Amino acid sequence: MSSSSPKSPSSSSRPLLPYGWDADWETAFAPYAAQGLVAGRVVRVDRGLCDVVTPGGTVRADTEFVVPRDPMKVVCTGDWVAVDPEGGDPRFVRTLLPRRTAFVRSTSSKRSDGQILAANVDHAVVAVSLAVELDLGRVERFLALAWESGAQPVVVLSKADLVPDPVTLAHLVQDVETAAPGVPVLTVSALHGDGLDVLRALIGSGTAVLLGQSGAGKSTLANALVGADVMDVRAARDVDGKGRHTTTTRNLLPLPGGGVLIDTPGLRGVGLFDAEVGVGQVFSEIEELAARCRFHDCSHESEPGCAVAAAVDSGELSVRRLESYRKLVRENQWIVAKTDARLRAEIRKDWKRKGAEGRAAMQAKRGHWS
Repeated sequence: MSSSSPKSPSSSSRPLLPYGWDADWETAFAPYAAQGLVAGRVVRVDRGLCDVVTPGGTVRADTEFVVPRDPMKVVCTGDWVAVDPEGGDPRFVRTLLPRRTAFVRSTSSKRSDGQILAANVDHAVVAVSLAVELDLGRVERFLALAWESGAQPVVVLSKADLVPDPVTLAHLVQDVETAAPGVPVLTVSALHGDGLDVLRALIGSGTAVLLGQSGAGKSTLANALVGADVMDVRAARDVDGKGRHTTTTRNLLPLPGGGVLIDTPGLRGVGLFDAEVGVGQVFSEIEELAARCRFHDCSHESEPGCAVAAAVDSGELSVRRLESYRKLVRENQWIVAKTDARLRAEIRKDWKRKGAEGRAAMQAKRGHWS
């Protein structure tokens, strides 16, 4: 079969294959190719300009013509775009191809807008440092966003060389596996190269985004995967293990064995953004238990016939896990309600109902005591 077959990318676009270009992207780009535009992938965005890798090399392009009011549609690292052909000065991004996946968090704005951290990602690698105490709630939060994005999550416990006792390390892995059902959990030491081959094999030849708090060792891990010092690295603070935000932009880096890696700045806040499916995936065992509750709208607190409460009583489900689930569900409902008046009214109605039931229960108890 020739390379010009509809089932394979054309020869002119072969330089983009290492960056994830395939026959489906070729088909999506065909209308813009007919206009003489050039395909490319965004490898970095900075102050209204972006670096775009094209079949002819990396070019600097202006995003003026694709600045929307909707922050969810801004140009992002990982996007596939159509840019002006060679000769323009400056060259402009003319359009974005529809995204397959997008990792999104809520911003700190009062409007609770979404912020896209990476686009067209196959694997979301959540880096968690073993240099500090594990925060399983934060791990669950990252994973909820990862599942919601459409990417396959992977948890990497970085700086594993700081936990020399294999028994202690095994317990830490088990704790994270409990908080991450269905997600591979790897221990990695970028300093010594331990676990890197397993991680490379797991993320394959697609696109992976590296996520985590500042100080989690993301830049060191990125350098180890790329095989060169492409990202600046500084030591984390001894007092709390936090990093110094050496990475300030999201950068798409080709990997020597195939595929690309998007390194991101450390994230202090990871607010949910319409992540109902992702939360359900992270807490799949609670969702399965809830399906067996006597009442379909069970709050898993004091209702009779609650399968979730029974699981907590028996030790099958930890109190920490249930509290984390409730916290993320409430947060996600609140974020969605800010942009959905109907849902907001339903939540307030539900709060009033529960408040009335609570007051009635207290009055009944007082009557019993009297």
